Amino acid sequence: MRILIAALLATAGVFSPLSTWAQSVDVEATIKTIDAKSLSLTLDDGKTYKVPEEFNFEGLKAGVKVLVFYTVVDGNRVVDDLEIVQ
Repeated sequence: MRILIAALLATAGVFSPLSTWAQSVDVEATIKTIDAKSLSLTLDDGKTYKVPEEFNFEGLKAGVKVLVFYTVVDGNRVVDDLEIVQ
């Protein structure tokens, strides 16, 4: 019985970090709208991306093509990094 419990605990210990591990994803798209008040960008893929408070919107406007690196946190896409594509 101890061996079975130890095996179950070991298995749970191995798989538990996988559910909380966040992976950064990237998307290349064109900015559709910018909302500086709600700190968000909407891209032409139809999705909204949240940005941190210290985010600099300088040089960004509708129609600019960007490469956005983001992480999904609590169902929200949070921008980790953003690059303007020339």
